[in-house]
Amino acid sequence: MKIIGLTGGIGSGKSTIARVFRSMGAPIYTADDRAKALYTESQDLKTAVTARFGADVYPNDHFAPAVMASKVFQDEKALADLNALVHPLVKEDFSSWLKDQNAPYVIREAAILFESGSHLDCHEVITVEANEDERIRRVMKRDGVSEEQVRSRMDKQWSDPERAAMATHVIVNNPRSLVLKRCYDLHEHFVELREAAKV
Repeated sequence: MKIIGLTGGIGSGKSTIARVFRSMGAPIYTADDRAKALYTESQDLKTAVTARFGADVYPNDHFAPAVMASKVFQDEKALADLNALVHPLVKEDFSSWLKDQNAPYVIREAAILFESGSHLDCHEVITVEANEDERIRRVMKRDGVSEEQVRSRMDKQWSDPERAAMATHVIVNNPRSLVLKRCYDLHEHFVELREAAKV
């Protein structure tokens, strides 16, 4: 089974692209969602996070994303420590999920696919791009935040050219882009990859 990585900057629309591939039958593993779930599901992670960041991360025994964000937002060392705790568990979770899939390929969606090293487990990688103004507009509307806040988030991520240099495929997700045709063509390509591997 082929593993296809899917990534892109904030507001690029990678989750929308993932839904398109899902509609064509591809199982989707959303690393960001599973990481959030593991904060609650994994007692080992809960214990490690509490030890490193303090009990206030779990007020009333429930994970508080906003509290965690405040601790790592401007602290690169703290963020690196958090990633070192979370990423190995997400990798294990993905491996377990993969065993239950039966399809020509699966999509592994992750905002920091390259930064976390998860791309090394992928056969090919798609990065989703959109022009900056469109990305800012989408995130402001989605999250109810200011342009300044969106730009601050964008500044902490890889740039589109950096992701494109590492990716196998680029999908441009601007309003007038032929996104559905591009996704369908890639779907056909990934299916053919699996068929070719059988020969």
